[in-house]
Amino acid sequence: MHNIFKSNEFYFVPLGGSEEFGANLNLYVCNDEFLAIDCGIGFADERYPGIDLLLPDPWLLDKNKDKLKGLVITHAHEDHIGAVAYLWERFECPIYTTRFTAAVLRKKFEQAGVDGAIIHIIDLNKTFQLGAFSLDFIPVSHSVPDSFSVFIQTPHGNVLHSGDWNLDPAPVTGLKTEESAFRAIGEKNVIAYVGDSTNAQVNGYSGSEADTAKGLIKEFKKCKGKIAVTTFSSNIGRMISIARAAQDVGRSVVLIGRSLHRMVGCAHECGLMNDIPDFLTEDDLGHIADENLVLIVTGSQGEHRAALAKIARGEYRSVSLNKGDTVIFSARAIPGNERSINAVKNNLSAAGVRIITPKDTKNTIHVSGHPCRDEISEMLQWVKPACVIPVHGERLQLDAQSKLAQECQIKSTVVPNNGSVIRLAPGAPTVVDHVKTGLLAVDMARIIPVNHQSITARRKLQYSGTVHASLVLDQDLNILGHIKIDTVGLSCERSDDCIIQDLEEHIEDVLDTLDEDIIHDEDKIAETIRISMRRYVSDMLRLKPKTTVHVTCLKI
Repeated sequence: MHNIFKSNEFYFVPLGGSEEFGANLNLYVCNDEFLAIDCGIGFADERYPGIDLLLPDPWLLDKNKDKLKGLVITHAHEDHIGAVAYLWERFECPIYTTRFTAAVLRKKFEQAGVDGAIIHIIDLNKTFQLGAFSLDFIPVSHSVPDSFSVFIQTPHGNVLHSGDWNLDPAPVTGLKTEESAFRAIGEKNVIAYVGDSTNAQVNGYSGSEADTAKGLIKEFKKCKGKIAVTTFSSNIGRMISIARAAQDVGRSVVLIGRSLHRMVGCAHECGLMNDIPDFLTEDDLGHIADENLVLIVTGSQGEHRAALAKIARGEYRSVSLNKGDTVIFSARAIPGNERSINAVKNNLSAAGVRIITPKDTKNTIHVSGHPCRDEISEMLQWVKPACVIPVHGERLQLDAQSKLAQECQIKSTVVPNNGSVIRLAPGAPTVVDHVKTGLLAVDMARIIPVNHQSITARRKLQYSGTVHASLVLDQDLNILGHIKIDTVGLSCERSDDCIIQDLEEHIEDVLDTLDEDIIHDEDKIAETIRISMRRYVSDMLRLKPKTTVHVTCLKI
C-alpha cells in the first residue's frame, strides 16, 4: 500500500463506528505518528449466524505498530472498550484512560488471559504530551463514570474528539460537562470537532439521570410481585438510581448476570458506590418475598445468552418471572437489535409478565447518555470549530449532525465513511484518500473475518439447506450397499422421503453416464455427482443447497 500519510500533515481516519453503531475505532496521524482512540465491540445480527460479537479490523494499526504512540479509551462502554482485550496482540502499545475504565479493562484482560498490557491512569484537566500530540482530557457527563473528551493539539492545528457525552445537569455519578472548559477550548482555534452523532435526530435535551431515580420510584410503587430492571451493565449511574429507588420502596436488590457483578466490583474498587446498600446474591432469592425484590438483569438488547433472555425462555436455573411480575426496560434499543428485544418481550408476555418500556410510561425510566440537538448546538457554540466531522452513528445520524452544524453556521462539515482519510491540516479538512476497513467476528475462541467461509456457509444454510450423499463403489462402478443421503432444510410437496428417493435414482443415472476419463478418480466422480445433484434439486425445488458428496471406490 502506498504511503498515504505525509509527514508534515495531520489526519483523522475513522476505522469503525462511522456508518454503524458500535465497533468504534478512531485514528489520528500527525507527522507520521499514530494515536488511536477507543476500540469497541458491535453486536452481530442475522447476517452473521452463530456470531454474537463483532470487532473493528485494526490491520492498519497492526501494520504500523512502530508508529503507534498509544491507545486512549474515553470510557468503559462496550462499544468503546470491548474489543481491546480481543485485539491486544495487534496493538501492544501503552493505554491511557481514567481510573474506572482502567479497572474494567484490567478485568477484561484477566478474563482473556492477557498479560503485560501497560495501562496509564490519566489526570483530567492536565496536559499530556504523547509524541506529536499534546492531549488534554476534559471530563464529561455520560452514563458511565470517568468519561472524557480529548482535546488534541498539534503543530498543524487543534481538534476536539468528543467521545460520548451529554449535558446532564445533575449526574448521579461522575462529573458534569463544564461549559467553561469547552469555552476555553473554543479560544484555541479548533480546526475540527469530531463528535457523537447518536441523538442528532432527536430534538431537545437528553435529560438528567437524577430524574430516572424519581421515575423508577413511581413505577416501583405500582408493582406487586417481583420487579426486574434491565439496563447496560456498564451504566453505573443507572444501577445507583435503581438501588436508591428500591431502597425508597423497601425492596432489596439482587444482581443477575456476570457482567453486572464485574462492573459493580470495579465501581466499588473506585469508591463510586460507597453510599449504596450492598446488593444481594442469587442465593438470597429464596429467603425474600417477591414483593420485596428488585432484580437488575443483563440483556436489555435481547442478547440470546444474557440473563433476561434465558429467564424469559425459562432456562435460568435460579430465577423465574411469572404472572404478576414486572420487567422494566431502562435502556434504549440500539438500532438493529429490535427483533431480538421483541423475541424476549414476547416470551415474557406469554408468561403473563407486565412489560414497561420508556414509551409505555410518563415517568422517566431512562435518559440517554448522548447529546440531543440542543446540546450539540450548545457545544458547537462553545467550541467554535471551523469544521464538524460527525461520527458514532449510522449515516442518518451523521447526516443529521452535519445539517445541524450548517444551521449553527459552522463553515464546513465532512461526513466520513469508515476508512475515509481526512486531512485536517494544512488547508481545510477534506477527504483525500480511503483505506480498507472491515469487521472481525468472535467465533467461539477464534477471531475471523466476517466474510470467512464458515460464516458464509452458515448464512447459506439458513436459506437454502444442505444435501450430503455418501456411497461406496466397486471397480465397475456398481453401488455397494445403499447410498446414504442426508438433507437439512429441504421439503417436497409429496413427502420428505421423496427427495431422497429421487436423488438416489438420479445418482444411479449419473453413474451410468460417467465419462471414461474419470471412472477411476474418486474426487472427479464425487464432483460430477455433486454438480448434478445440486442442479437437480435446483430444478425440482428452486433452491441451491450446500451440496457435498463422498465417494469411496473399492478394488475387489
